[in-house]
Amino acid sequence: MRILLFTGKGGVGKSTVAAGTAALAASRGLRTLVLSTDPAHSLADAFGVRVGPDPTPVADHLFVQQVDAQLRFEQSWADVQRYLLSVLDVAGVDPVAAEELTVIPGAEEVLALLELRLHALSGAWDVVVVDCAPTGETLRLLALPEALGWYMRRVLPVQRGLVKALRPVLSRAAGVPMPGDSVFDAVERLHAELDEVHALLSGPDAGVRLVLTPESVVLAEARRSYTTLSLFGYRVDGVVANRVFPAGGEDPWRAGWVAAQAAVLAEAAQSFPGLPLWRSVYRPGEPVGVGALADLARELYGADDPFARPATAGPFRVTRGARGVVLRLALPNITRAEVDLARRGDDLVVTVGSYRRLLTLPAGLVRHRVAGARMEEGELQVRFEEPSAPEPTTPDTDNMGSGAGS
Repeated sequence: MRILLFTGKGGVGKSTVAAGTAALAASRGLRTLVLSTDPAHSLADAFGVRVGPDPTPVADHLFVQQVDAQLRFEQSWADVQRYLLSVLDVAGVDPVAAEELTVIPGAEEVLALLELRLHALSGAWDVVVVDCAPTGETLRLLALPEALGWYMRRVLPVQRGLVKALRPVLSRAAGVPMPGDSVFDAVERLHAELDEVHALLSGPDAGVRLVLTPESVVLAEARRSYTTLSLFGYRVDGVVANRVFPAGGEDPWRAGWVAAQAAVLAEAAQSFPGLPLWRSVYRPGEPVGVGALADLARELYGADDPFARPATAGPFRVTRGARGVVLRLALPNITRAEVDLARRGDDLVVTVGSYRRLLTLPAGLVRHRVAGARMEEGELQVRFEEPSAPEPTTPDTDNMGSGAGS
């Protein structure tokens, strides 16, 4: 099964491109599902049909789904919510306000990812297209499984043990009910499901497509998104430049736009080396309906196969050589000065701008020490050595951050 996620700055037309890609897949006889993690749910508008909470057929081999967030929320979060409501009730919080306070921010997007997991397990689809929220929300969403995993491994087992041992004392002292096993089980279940989602979306069958318009501000955000997606281990396999003015004509106003866009497109080609940069021309009318969307995608991808699996390796890999083990993480468009690196126990902490990834080291590297790190051709390379290895007298790596050589 091929999974394609489309994201981009709000208003660039990512829902239209996602819908067109799905329509093209269905026209080729591939069993195709397109769903949205964007609360705006623009897919129904793009296809010009009503879309329900279950996969809705809109054409041969093509189904569209608008996830019922409330239903999925009740199924996944009910035990935790009941406990939180009991705590807020003791605290005297108004029941209506308490109901609002126990809803997870971004729950709709999270539950859409859990829905994606169920579809992947079903084996019913050849292609699943995901219309993601604008880039900021998508990046926070895709960082969630790994962040929750860190909490689950280090904090939850301790908390469960303490609560179980001290529940009678804590309940009397605090005056509020303590969480039971059902609450911890619900959180652990959510973590396990999100962990499966992360493995699915960072695997070889999944790819992220960045959608942009030829504008400097939009390109800058797409570049940052490319870096951050790579930081968290997600593979970007293509870039779509949407609403490109066609050349030709003598209208000076349009000629000015064509020239300005050409400059941004040239910069985009340099910003995403090795990735296909597909272009979709500015149309006089908005494509609505399966036929118009499929036509848009055919023109967009041309002779390329947009559903082929990329031949390149993912952004995260570990290699072994004569001089030790090297952990490699692609960080495109980033210089050495923009990366901070530290070792904390079993974790390698990589910080780029406002984003931080706690990379739990593979078991084979936990006992190794970090001998050095450097950026080379858009890739962070961290070299590890056995703890008994002698200190290098002339290191060939540039240490980054306070913890790189610890």
